[in-house]
This record gives sequence, C-alpha cells and structure tokens, in this order.
Amino acid sequence: MSRIGKSQLRFEDNRLLRGQGHYLDDTNNTDDLTMVFVRSSHASAAITDIDTNIARSMPGVVGIFGWKEMKANGVKGFQPRLNHEGPDDGAMRRPPFPPLADRRIRYSGEPILAVIASSRAAGELASEAIEITYDADQAVVTVTDALHDNAPCVWDNFPDNRCFHLEKGDQNKVRQVQLGADHVVKQQLKISRVTAAAIEPRAMRASFDSTTNKYQLELGTQTPNRIRPDLAKVLNVDTEQIEVVTTDCGGSFGMKNNAFPEYAVGMWAAKKYGKTIRWRASRLESFLGDTHAREQLADVTLALDKDGFFLALDVHLIANLGAYLGPATTHPVVGNIGGVVGVYNIPACHVRVEGVFTNTQNVAPYRGAGRPEATYVIERIIDIAASKLGIDKIDLRRRNMIRPDQMPFKTGLVFTYDSGNFPAVLDAALSAADSAGFDARKAASLKDGKLRGFGIANPIEIAGGPELTPHAEFASISIDPDGSIELLAGSSDTGQGHGTAFRQILHSRLGVDPSSITIVAGDTQRVPKGTGTFGSRTIAAAGNSIAHCANTLIQKMRPAAATALDADPETLIFDDQHYRPIGSNKAISFSELITKNNSPVAAEFFGSAKNATFPNGCHICEVEIDPSTGAVAVLSYLVIDDIGKVINPLLLKGQIAGGVAQGLGQALMEQIVYEPDTGQLLSASFMDYAMPRASDLSQISVKSHEVPTESNLLGAKGAGEAGTVGALSAVMNAVCDALLTIGAGPIDMPATPLKVWSAIKKVEQQAS
Repeated sequence: MSRIGKSQLRFEDNRLLRGQGHYLDDTNNTDDLTMVFVRSSHASAAITDIDTNIARSMPGVVGIFGWKEMKANGVKGFQPRLNHEGPDDGAMRRPPFPPLADRRIRYSGEPILAVIASSRAAGELASEAIEITYDADQAVVTVTDALHDNAPCVWDNFPDNRCFHLEKGDQNKVRQVQLGADHVVKQQLKISRVTAAAIEPRAMRASFDSTTNKYQLELGTQTPNRIRPDLAKVLNVDTEQIEVVTTDCGGSFGMKNNAFPEYAVGMWAAKKYGKTIRWRASRLESFLGDTHAREQLADVTLALDKDGFFLALDVHLIANLGAYLGPATTHPVVGNIGGVVGVYNIPACHVRVEGVFTNTQNVAPYRGAGRPEATYVIERIIDIAASKLGIDKIDLRRRNMIRPDQMPFKTGLVFTYDSGNFPAVLDAALSAADSAGFDARKAASLKDGKLRGFGIANPIEIAGGPELTPHAEFASISIDPDGSIELLAGSSDTGQGHGTAFRQILHSRLGVDPSSITIVAGDTQRVPKGTGTFGSRTIAAAGNSIAHCANTLIQKMRPAAATALDADPETLIFDDQHYRPIGSNKAISFSELITKNNSPVAAEFFGSAKNATFPNGCHICEVEIDPSTGAVAVLSYLVIDDIGKVINPLLLKGQIAGGVAQGLGQALMEQIVYEPDTGQLLSASFMDYAMPRASDLSQISVKSHEVPTESNLLGAKGAGEAGTVGALSAVMNAVCDALLTIGAGPIDMPATPLKVWSAIKKVEQQAS
C-alpha cells in the first residue's frame, strides 16, 4: 500500500470489477412489495377527478393512495434548509411541497398517486388503469417568461413568480466605479439546465419495525446523516426513528444527496402496509423526477481602466428554481457565489440573485453546486472583454491575477483565499499546452478548412465549507491487539475511492497494515454522526478527522512506547511511524507496539477543519470546428490543479477527468428542454438528451501544482468537483474563440452542431 502522495490502485476495484458490488437491486426478497407512481401528464393543471376503482380490483394490487391519505396521517411537506430574503424585503416565499400532488399539478411528471403491488408488472398495469381528469392551463418554463407581466402563475399567492432576492457586495461602489471606467463590457450569458443522469437510477427499499417504532431506508446516497432530518420533518417523527443504510451507489454527483418525495412515500407505505416497500426509477422517471441543475440567466458587466486592469464587476443572476423548494433547492445559486470573482483582483464587486418559480422540476446541487456557473460568468466575460478591447486574453488574465505575496487575500465578494500561486499555475499550464505553438496549429486547421479555437479558464472554488465555520465530520478508529482496525467514517463513498484514500492516510500516519482496516460508512445506526460527501470536502473534512484520530492514538500509545523503550514518555518523538527517544537509536513502530498491547485502543473525532479551502487551477482546451456541419471536435484538454497536498495522484486524475467529461457534456450537448407552452419534457430519454461518449473527448492531461493549505492537518484542498468547475468555461471559450476566427458568435451553451452551424451561416449571410 502506498503512502500519501503516491499512486495506488483502488482498494475497492477488485470487488466491483468482479461483479461483487452490492447495489440496491441486488437485495432480493420475495416478500417485498413494489411501489409504482402515477405521474402527471401535464405541467400546470387542476385535478378534477380520480377514478381508481378498476385498478384497485386488479390482481396483485395491495393499495392505492394519494396526498389526502398521507396528510390525514400527519405527514408534512418538504422544507428548504437555506432561507434568503424575500423579493419584497420580506420572508422568502416558501410554498408547500407535499410528497404527492395536492389537487394541483405544477410540473410534468409530478407524482400524484402511489400504487402498492406484489410486483412491478402488477403495479404498472394498475397505474395504467387509473383515470385522472385534468383542467389544464398554460405553463411557464423559463425565467424570462415567468417574469413577464401577466405571466401564468405557478403559485396563485405569488403572482410575480418570484421566490427570493439576495445581494452581495457593494452596489453603490460598483456604480460609481463604472461611471469613471475607461471601458465597460456587458454581456448576457445563458447557462443551460442539465440533470445528473446517474448510471444507476434512484432506488429505495423502506421498512418499518413496529416493535421499535423505527424506519429503515436503504438507498444510494453520499449523505445518509443529512437525509434523515429532512425525511423526519416530512414524516413528522424524530430523526432517531429513521435509520439510513447506504448500498453501493452507481453515481450520485450530489443529486442523490436529497430527500426525494418517493422516499417519504415509500417509508409511509412501509408503516401502513406492514411490509418492506421497494421502488426503482425507470430512466423516464429519472428524467422526470430527479432534480435538475444549473439553469440561470446572467447579466454581466465588467469595468476596466485604459490599461486593462479590472475595476468593477456587476452580476445579475436569475435562477430557475422549478415549481417547488426541496431541501437543497435554494443553495447552489447562492452558496458558492463568491467564486464569481475568480482568481482576480477586482476592487469593486456586486452580485444580485433572484430565484424564480416555473412549471419545471426543482433544482438542487449537481457536481459543483454553483461553482461551475460562477466560474463560467467571470471566465466568459474576460474572453469577451479581451475580444472587444483588442487585448490578448492570456495577458488580460495575467495582469489581473492575485499574486502569491498578497495571500491571504480578501476578495471584493465574500471569500478570503488562504493560499495559492495563480500566476505559476497559469504559466505551467500554458507551457504544458504549448500555447506558443497554437498559431501554427490554427493555420494548419484553416488550411484544412477547419476553425481552431483555444479556450482557457482559471477556476477557483470553495471546498469543505462554509468559510470560517466548515461543517464537522465524524471518524472513529478502534484497534484490537491482533492488529485489526475498524474505521467508522461519517463520509459515504459513491465511487470516489474513499476506501483507498482513507487507508493511505492511516498507513502513512501509523504504518498499519491496510488489509487489516475495515471501513464502516453509510449506516446511520453504526455511524450516527457525520455530514457526508459533497462540495469537494471528503479529504479536507473526513481525512482531517481521521488524521485527528491517528494523532490521538499516537498520544495514547506513548506511555506503552516509553515502557517498551525504557524511556521517559516526555523524551519520545514520533516520526516515520516509529517512537524514538531523543538522542537514541532505539525505536519501536506503532504497529509493533499494538501487538504488544493487551487491550484495545480507540479514538474518536467529530469536529471541523480550521477553515474551508480554495482549490484552483488552469484548464486549457483546444477544439476544431467543421464549418460545413457545425460539429465540434475536442482535440486536446489539459488541467493543472492546485488541490493542496495530493493523497493519491491516480485517484486525482480519475476525479478530474470524470469532472471534465461532465462539464464538457453540458458545454457541447447536454440540455434539459421543456416545451414552452405546455411544459412537457422534450428531453426525456437518451434519444433526446445527448451524453458525451469516449469519442467526444480527447485525452485529458492532468498535472498538479501543490500549494498546501494550513486549514486542515493534511494540507489538502479538495478535488471532486474541480474538473467540472473549469470545464464549462474552457470548452465554451474554445468554441467561441474558434468562431471568432470568422467573426461569428459568441454563442451560449450547449454548443451543438446546429447552434454552431447557425452562427457560421449568419456571418456568411451578412457577408453576402
């Protein structure tokens, strides 16, 4: 087993690659009942009648119920965890969010009834026999339409469709600076709506023990301890009455971290019918019922002086929230907005955020949770400013970058960066990408009739936050005299390689045998404390807690080491996994000392790192466009990241490459699309929602530039979202740079062949 800083094949892969993983559908129990949902075929409608008579009498049907039955049993609605100011300086508008529709439909695919049956087939047949009569009306699906005068109302008591309003920064200062600026560059940017499209659809298995009055919920999630209180509020029970058990998870990316309506309905049904209830989404249900992400409209204004130095940044964001507020709906557009200033020294900043209701599925965190959007805003406006002012885009970035001698640096908007060397990362990336040779490559492409573009982005994100008050994480380590070790971790793995990284940390700190370590995570009965995996926090939070436990164990074993070495405990130092008396060549390893100990030793830590961290980097992408078709080919992609101390370079490269693929997917092809008037979901399958394939990506080169942080014991900053945070900007900058060759563009994501081709044809038509 490798120590920290060395590549190590994933400890988990042998089991998973041999088909020995345990996903939810691998749990087979013939006594389980299956739950099937009847979902709305409209996006905005009143339910005037429901006829279930035929369905109730069909074979295999155990029961059919809706919100009326659940409400009568004391069930409540979902509540957002984070509240902001209301649009009229009052409280944020918080409409009810029942798990099943309450007489009114507000988005296509909203669950109305649950059918409990002996099999999925029986449940689906019964659901098709249920007749629902609707009084449909016009839906509103975009923020532009929702904010029009006399727009259809998603909620009758909120006639302007506004949910919240929030401002950060100094608006008066920004306005004053803009008046005296030599240049003011404005641009509206559209950020598209996407979905996580996890390879394993959401699924759950719920049961209720009447003797203990407790529920058990089995599902794939990164945050079992966060889902519990959200569901407890809905079911109107104490959090301790719910046990969440996490199986192997085939992709989450933040989406599965939410408490969804289906989970509450299944748990309630398990108690009502006294049976274990099973549900798994079809791919269609995933598109309809999984939370979406990202959709925003951004009006951006950047003020510069005559030498191209940034003076002020003003951003107005309008976020499409969907129809309801889930537990995390109000977080992404606001929680990471500080990243909109990027790695640049911008003296005056102001951001205004508005949340708007529409007849669509609600949004929630998805890999990056607001970070990719914030980076997109600043990195796109810099390219646009460079083009309009005739300044080299790389020089424009370099002259405005925060210097390492300015650290820690308090930005003009929310965050204080603790460490980093942004110019060095930029220079290293430019060298590795051979930016000096780009003009020759561009000329070669033109000779072949192609347009070549060079895209660059310098992302930074907050990780392991919130800033100043980071979320706590739990770890507990117990070691028996035989050397067996049990690690209880509050951070659950959904494919990131926790089992490998955690073992590397313990092996490096204590020298223990990695194969002797058993890791327990994702079971709230065994691990009742913890926060979870999200926000690139695992190593900085969970790793920090594990390191704290290791330090405690080292101290606890110090007296035993002193006895073994016949030395004063105060003269002992612990170095390279060994205890040594100062000035002596005698030594004993931690592992050897454990085997000499007759009793177990344990340590526990549930606390926070000192502060959040700020991973940063530089992404460089080159693309080639075929003007005859508009097709975009990604030719090369380079990432140089400062994620602090690297635990495992191999895992890091996998994390970054996967993140880049997801960001590239959104930039070039992925998009959730609703029909404007009816609100029907048009991209409800992989026939209509394009996903990137291996052939759509180039080889991704990942390199590290380590600047360790002092915010945690490991010096790590986080990497899970870094690839996505920079990819949206780098890819779109490359596409728009290629179009600029012939004076076309800029365009908004996704840069589909049709959109690119249309931009090219527009220029050709104007020229003729």
